[in-house]
Amino acid sequence: MREFHELKSIGEVDGLIENHKLSFIYISRQGCSVCHSLLPQVQKLMEDYPEIQLGHIEADDVPEVAGRFSIFTVPVLILFVEGKEYLREARIVQMDQFNEKVAKIYQGVMG
Repeated sequence: MREFHELKSIGEVDGLIENHKLSFIYISRQGCSVCHSLLPQVQKLMEDYPEIQLGHIEADDVPEVAGRFSIFTVPVLILFVEGKEYLREARIVQMDQFNEKVAKIYQGVMG
């Protein structure tokens, strides 16, 4: 399984997004059972997309992330291409559909 880089500030989040062609942010909270059960599934899925840089941020540790990305529930999964948000999923994520969307974007960017 691919590991997510733990992000501890909005600056680290912005750096990940700005410095990589493809970046993915997983936003969760500590007491969220859905967040903790979904994360390993996303880690496994991301093995198919090695060029996507992965970041994980706990909204409890960095509360300003909610305002920065207009987060109202968790988990939130956001895929960025060249600094722009291309895909967002929140709360209940259908992994098959999510994988199809990521695959289309990935193939479009990577050729």
